Amino acid sequence: MEHDRQDVAEHYQQYDGFVILHGTDTMAYTASALSFMLRKNRKPVILTGSQIPLCELRNDARDNLVNTLLIAANDSVHEVCLYFGGKLLRGNRTLKYSADDLAAFISPNYPPLAEAGIHIRYNQSLLLPAAEGKFELQPLTDIPIGVIKVFPGIQFDLFQSIMTEKLKGIVIETFGAGNIPGNADALLPIIRKASENGTVIIVCSQCPHGTVALGAYETSSALKEAGAISGYDITTEAAVAKLYYLFSRGLSRDEIRSRMERSIRGEMSAPDGAQR
Repeated sequence: MEHDRQDVAEHYQQYDGFVILHGTDTMAYTASALSFMLRKNRKPVILTGSQIPLCELRNDARDNLVNTLLIAANDSVHEVCLYFGGKLLRGNRTLKYSADDLAAFISPNYPPLAEAGIHIRYNQSLLLPAAEGKFELQPLTDIPIGVIKVFPGIQFDLFQSIMTEKLKGIVIETFGAGNIPGNADALLPIIRKASENGTVIIVCSQCPHGTVALGAYETSSALKEAGAISGYDITTEAAVAKLYYLFSRGLSRDEIRSRMERSIRGEMSAPDGAQR
């Protein structure tokens, strides 16, 4: 990702679009991070790769690469995207869904931006407009951020030792719309302490499709009261990248909390507000 963002930034004025060939395992993380790092972007930056290497007789690399090049040369796209298996997806909405299928990526909470058949059909109403202002690159600094995936029987007290002032942000993957296990009495004091220490706590769902609504149920209301904020339908990949981005900008904790609950690059179905 370091080389990807440097290459785009250094050659931004020389080209009308960028294609990044990337391994599939971390492609959704890189796409999410680049969507935030490339501020006021007006050009297509599209990541693609393949499940079967190009050197193999039967592969998916050729079609993915050719279609990505065609899309990058089109003036319809002005954002960071991921193309795979015939679909152009918003980069910060994607996750890797399969290790075996050729359609390896999905965008569970946002429709494809384009689909490639005989023709490449763009869903124009879904695309972000070209940003206004001068392009800027925001590098990501090394910030202590964690992810906790809850499960029945989880021993929350094991995480108490990491909930210190050094931990800047944490993503909690809960059940459904923000629910936590019945033994959550051990979690809530930890969350409350972390929030008091200045840690930004964002709640996402383990369900690929759907949204977190803190306050809709008793257990999720307890999370909100303890200081956690809702991630709505953001992916864990995008939530982590967004935390890194906002902390790297040197914003205050309150401003970071506010922006984590607002869409700034089309990454979640929540009220817009912050500048691109």
